[in-house]
Amino acid sequence: MLNFSNQKTMSDSSIIIEGQLVDIYQRAVYPVSVSIDNGRIIDIRRIPAAPEVFLMPGFIDAHVHIESSLLVPSEFARLAVVHGTVATVSDPHEIANVCGVDGVTYMIENGKQVNFKFFFGAPSCVPATTFETAGATIGPNEIDTLLQNADIHYLAEMMNWPGVLSQDPEVEEKLALAKRYNKPVDGHAPGLRGENAAKYASAGITTDHECVTYDEALEKLKLGMKIAIREGSAAKNFNALIDLIDDHPDKIMFCSDDKHPDSLLEGHMNQLVARAVQRGKNIFDVLKVSCVNPITHYGLNVGTLRVDDPADFIVVEDLREFNVLKTYIRGDLVALRGKSLLPSTKTRKINRFSSSMVTLNAFQVLGETGKIRIIEVEDGQLLTREGGAIIQSENGTLNADTDRDLLKIAVINRYRTSSASLGFVRNFGIKQGAIASSVAHDSHNVIVVGSNDEAMRDAANAVISSKGGLAVCNGNKVKLLPLPVGGLMSDEDGFEVATSYLALDAFAKEIGATLTSPFMTLSFMALLVIPSLKISDRGLFDGNKFEFVSLYRPD
Repeated sequence: MLNFSNQKTMSDSSIIIEGQLVDIYQRAVYPVSVSIDNGRIIDIRRIPAAPEVFLMPGFIDAHVHIESSLLVPSEFARLAVVHGTVATVSDPHEIANVCGVDGVTYMIENGKQVNFKFFFGAPSCVPATTFETAGATIGPNEIDTLLQNADIHYLAEMMNWPGVLSQDPEVEEKLALAKRYNKPVDGHAPGLRGENAAKYASAGITTDHECVTYDEALEKLKLGMKIAIREGSAAKNFNALIDLIDDHPDKIMFCSDDKHPDSLLEGHMNQLVARAVQRGKNIFDVLKVSCVNPITHYGLNVGTLRVDDPADFIVVEDLREFNVLKTYIRGDLVALRGKSLLPSTKTRKINRFSSSMVTLNAFQVLGETGKIRIIEVEDGQLLTREGGAIIQSENGTLNADTDRDLLKIAVINRYRTSSASLGFVRNFGIKQGAIASSVAHDSHNVIVVGSNDEAMRDAANAVISSKGGLAVCNGNKVKLLPLPVGGLMSDEDGFEVATSYLALDAFAKEIGATLTSPFMTLSFMALLVIPSLKISDRGLFDGNKFEFVSLYRPD
């Protein structure tokens, strides 16, 4: 029987909690009595015996786009606290690409509606590239204003690594502003190695969460960068990188980057902590990575269970599974035994969506028989490969071929009515119907993958008619999860959104989708800054050469 009587209430603002303290700094576990008053820890006293539950600092997600959870920040927090997360380092890049600085302001305001510690950054790359249509631009003037805001804690991921290497004047001005205001700069440099990696790091960029191999991460560590080991709904790099903790516990953090609501319903940083310990990693190193390193790197006002700290901590059942029994933030109990105690709050809506409904002709690929470029996706990775396949022309058009898992992919400009860009993709596995989404990094135009033009049209129009959402279409059956906030997030109860998303994901798999998270993977097919072949509303794009390419391959 678990003992939940380890808390004593002394007054409205004062409590005493007893348990086994997991002391990261002394690297020891021992029984204590912790006194809290007005949201701060005022005393930690060793005692002869205490309940067999473990008191430890709360977990921190060191890099996350809250928007990818499909939840507004206040609802994200309600799910996260159940798993012992007390804070996030949050890049509002997604809504900034749709709504600009207003979107960043929205995220800050909404996050303050609940007792959770959001630390937002100033999005450095809006738009992410000049090769797509975004809803806003954030230039150096806006970055200057944002970085002066006390609610902005860092310059968010510098995705424009070509601009860093070429010393683009605007990129250099943004980096200089971060230095002027003494705020760290997050990195984004997938696959960058050698002299290019050294030049990127020397520009003052302090982290990278895009490493997919041990050697790449080790090289960047030696250049002075810190590595955030990412395990999200689509990108999963934990297994490849976890051994870095053995020799570099001071320079590693955990992050999710992008996590859909169904995944967040199951767990968060607690899952990575448990997996690391179960892999034989030293528990104090693991907790330093998950609870302390983000605080020291970003200068966060989050407690680590020391006297005078804010009372941000968790109570766990054991030190192997890390089943979270209680979560405290600022001394308040915000989650108890799997139930969130944070209230669901009302939020205003913010959006930018002007696309007209599309017709069947929008998905017609005109062409002759020939070898074409194929976007080849890999489950669990954001990187894609460029493949090739010969497609036979039928009456002057190229069509999907489900027997060879060759599906059509289209991107439709959501900010104004224009022609769709078209291509072909492999490894989604869809046998009939189509899926569509207005979550399409980074500009968040409407993206569709399907087996036939009719289903693609109907799925896209379901999204367009609701001014944002996720849709699955098969024949006359269309299911939609509306996302009225920026076309990225729901304003409904987060637990209910997660349930709705699970039903939508199940429907996508009913029509043949074989990917673990088909909607998350779909959202990255337009992310041009991740190699190698992607697609924007303006056409097929080579992410290695940073240039548009034709549908037909020269070979």
